[in-house]
Amino acid sequence: MNRIITRLALSGGVALAALSPAMAQETLRLTIASGHPEVFLWVKHMHETFIPTVNAALAEKGDLQIEWTEAYGGTLMKLGSEAEALETGIADVAMASGVFDPAGMGILNITYAMPFGPIDPEMVTSAVEDALYGTEGLIDQLTDETGVVYIGGGVAIDGYNIAAKRPIRTRADMDGMRIGGAGPNLAWLNSTGAVGVQGSYVTFYNDISTGVYDGNIGWMTANVPARIYEVAPYWNRTDFGAMYIGGLGVAERVWDEFSDDTKDAFRKGAEAYSEAFFAEQSAKYAANEKTMLEGGGEEIKMEPAERQAWIDGMDNPVTAWREAALARGEPVDEMLEIYRDTLAEDGFTFPRDYLAE
Repeated sequence: MNRIITRLALSGGVALAALSPAMAQETLRLTIASGHPEVFLWVKHMHETFIPTVNAALAEKGDLQIEWTEAYGGTLMKLGSEAEALETGIADVAMASGVFDPAGMGILNITYAMPFGPIDPEMVTSAVEDALYGTEGLIDQLTDETGVVYIGGGVAIDGYNIAAKRPIRTRADMDGMRIGGAGPNLAWLNSTGAVGVQGSYVTFYNDISTGVYDGNIGWMTANVPARIYEVAPYWNRTDFGAMYIGGLGVAERVWDEFSDDTKDAFRKGAEAYSEAFFAEQSAKYAANEKTMLEGGGEEIKMEPAERQAWIDGMDNPVTAWREAALARGEPVDEMLEIYRDTLAEDGFTFPRDYLAE
């Protein structure tokens, strides 16, 4: 019923509240959703930061208010179906992410195609958004292909590493291990002898404890709340780098109905969302690390020469991702160069020049 009301509201632009002409205020009903639960910071700050900031910005104008329906934790849509949900009208606002939707949002997986990058999530996010906005026509093309308008609010998770039942100091230590991870990061195991198994934080704990696999590729501020250290106590510092997971997306059919003031309010919300995400992420990292160590976890630093040999020996991770983007007609080479060069300007050089190959 709520979706019917929403579509009726949008067909007229907005639903008009029954107020006197002098006090008339329009009410728009929108649904914001995520396949992840609020334990993940990028979902938590949809509720805590994005929505309140948008509401406050609209209240300053006084012409429009939004009645939000919030649906998190897969209650409305499953992981990876965000773009489809926005395009088909199931949701109006969601995370625009390619990690679980490589077919629809694969261009956003640039950092997953260039692993062993910076461990600073803000540096990574800034460079990715420079590449997204700096590549001529890319944002518009993404909208045309998916029906989703990227409005900013980009976030990156703190650096990926491997939590496992045993320590990893060399590549030989990984031989025969089964490691859970999301699709794009399983390719990083190439040349190690480890086997990647598709999984997510919904199942990591149980799958490791029951022996489905021996560990997971993950990040500190998710591993610790999920208590992965109880079943995989070794936090193996492979330093894959911080990974950009996406930004906020609004359904094009909704965005096109917005006034300029409403669009500005949403962009302010997206900016505040990123700032709040990174502030909390930074505070949580140290606290989570302490919890892990006090709970029996142990950090293991991979030997630098072994790590470099791994990087040098793996198939170029850019190749398949780039070919898929080229097949979609996306200006991927320009995007890659902007991303690499922006990081270089900020003082980071990749341990392997993927683009030179």
